[in-house]
Amino acid sequence: MRFKFYALKLCLICIAVFILQMIIPGFTGFFILDKSAYPQVWRFLTAIFLHASTAHLIANLFALALFGSILEGIVGGRKLLIIFFVSGVMANILSWYAYPSSLGASGAIFGIIGALTVIRPFLVVWAFGLPMPMIVAAAIWIVGDAIGVFVPSDVGHIAHLSGIIFGIIFGFLYRDRTRKVKRESIHLDDSFMRSWEDQYLR
Repeated sequence: MRFKFYALKLCLICIAVFILQMIIPGFTGFFILDKSAYPQVWRFLTAIFLHASTAHLIANLFALALFGSILEGIVGGRKLLIIFFVSGVMANILSWYAYPSSLGASGAIFGIIGALTVIRPFLVVWAFGLPMPMIVAAAIWIVGDAIGVFVPSDVGHIAHLSGIIFGIIFGFLYRDRTRKVKRESIHLDDSFMRSWEDQYLR
C-alpha cells in the first residue's frame, strides 16, 4: 500500500483556499454553508475547505496532518478520502439545520478521529498537552462537544459530534475483521516521558 500523503495534500488545499478568501472579495460568501445551500448544493462540500481565521485554520491543519496521516498509513489513501469527505458533507448537512451558517474542516477531521479511535483505540497520541490513548482523547472531545451544544458559542459542536459519529461507523466498516483489534499496551518510552517532564513540569 503506497502512502500518498493525502492528508497533507488536503492541508495544502485548505491553505490555498484560505489565501483566496483573503484576497478575493465575496469568495467566502459564495462557498460558505448557509441557508442558500438548498439549491446550491456545492456548498455542503466547499464549506469544508473554508476557515474563519488563521487560528481556526492552524488548529484544523494540525489535527488533519497528524490524525489524517496516521489513519492513511493504516487504511490507505482512498479510504481516508472517503472518510474525510463523507463525514464532512454529512456533518455539514446536519449543521445546515442547526446553524444559520458554518464553515471549516472540523466535521471531516472529527470523522478521521472517530475512525482512528475504533481502529486503533489504544494508540498513544498527543492531545490536550498530554500523551494519552486515542480512545481517551476521543471521549474528552465527545463530552466537551456534547456540553458545548448547550453553551452558546461560535463553535460548531453539532458538526463535530456528527463527524465523529460517521467516523466511528467507518471505523467499524474498515477495521480488519479477520483478526481482533490489536490491544496495544499503553507504553511510553522512558526518555520520552523524561523529556516531557523536563519541558512541562520543571
